[in-house]
Amino acid sequence: MADVMGNARDLGLPVDVPSTALFTDQYEFTMLQAALRSGTADRRSVFEVFTRRLPDGRRYGVVAGTGRVLDAVENFRFDPDVLGFLREQSIVDEPTLQWLASYRFSGDIWGYPEGEVYFPGSPIMRVEGSFAECVLLETVILSILNHDSAIAAAASRISTAAGGRRLIEMGARRTHELAAVASSRAAYVGGFNSTSDLAAGFRYAIPTVGTSAHAFTLLHDSERDAFRAQVDSLGRGTTLLVDTYDVAEAVRTAVEIAGPELGAVRIDSGDLLLVAHRVRQQLDELGATNTKIVVTSDLDEYAIASLAAAPVDAYGVGTQLVTGSGHPTCSMVYKLVARAESGDPKAPLVPVAKKSLGAKSSVGGRKWAARRLDADGVAEAEVIGLSSVPAELADRQLLVELVKGGEIVARESLDAARERHVMARAGLPLSAMQLSKGEPVLPTEYV
Repeated sequence: MADVMGNARDLGLPVDVPSTALFTDQYEFTMLQAALRSGTADRRSVFEVFTRRLPDGRRYGVVAGTGRVLDAVENFRFDPDVLGFLREQSIVDEPTLQWLASYRFSGDIWGYPEGEVYFPGSPIMRVEGSFAECVLLETVILSILNHDSAIAAAASRISTAAGGRRLIEMGARRTHELAAVASSRAAYVGGFNSTSDLAAGFRYAIPTVGTSAHAFTLLHDSERDAFRAQVDSLGRGTTLLVDTYDVAEAVRTAVEIAGPELGAVRIDSGDLLLVAHRVRQQLDELGATNTKIVVTSDLDEYAIASLAAAPVDAYGVGTQLVTGSGHPTCSMVYKLVARAESGDPKAPLVPVAKKSLGAKSSVGGRKWAARRLDADGVAEAEVIGLSSVPAELADRQLLVELVKGGEIVARESLDAARERHVMARAGLPLSAMQLSKGEPVLPTEYV
């Protein structure tokens, strides 16, 4: 994994951004300038990332993007070009530019580990340090976590609906080219097995797959010629696309050319339930009993659930996945929850919170979180507290240390995050797996 990531950086590919310092909103810089001038910039501060609600009807959220956040914090540097832009545009004054020139995050970050599930109010990430160094990270952290967690949540629901059948992420052409790479990563955390996006495979070592589109069949004088060319090039184990013209005739031709060793056929249109049954019967009658069936065509978790009884071996999902299956963001926020009384490093922290008559109020104070289990070992509540952790919850705490004194201490492989999600989801009540709309499967309790 490290070698793959290193190669991406060495080649300067656009999937890897040298500096993340301008992935910010302007008000972060104006707040910094004002705080430096007022003498409050050095006050020790605690910011937390959380969401006040899950997307409508969702029963749990999935934390994804943590590894990308760590990369972003590490690359949050103000090189001469960036500083020149800020100076030319008069974004901040000269003393602030001088402060930014030596910026390095030196604080601590704790968070739910990637792949974990979360609920309303869960302190998904906690960023601690001086106000000045923490306030600049708001937008970049939120942009990563909101996007990646939305994709991972959709992937998790699709994975549940697929019931163990293989899933291929195919959404690169339906989103921004860099968002496509992040989407592939988040989908892998959420349960997908592979991606069609080579940039994601290169950047994150996610397994990649792909064979041909309808254009390849249309290029040739006949479907037979197209199948022959593909089998000659890729071998009998390839996947042939059989719905360009007549499906039954295509399946017959595919088996004639590749034999019973044909790897798979792909169906991309029509009544997928009906066509899959007919194709399976035809393949078996032709002796291709081990040939797999892959279906694509604007699938989401509901369409996949409707195919549970169909003889389908794998699903390719694009548009609905990379747009969060109707919920492209998680509405996470980054709020100051505690700050020191003064710039003295030993000054005590004071809880702070926004008070609002609407739905935007927050709970102040530096928090811990734990998941309480019932007698059968099934999660029954998300418990969030400000004081000491009760003894019975000491070994159920959710936040882990990610950055200590500015140094990253918790890098891990995507496979570790992927496995964690399987375990976290399995620990929830069975109702979490329902695709119908409902309330969060766990209540959030403050103690």
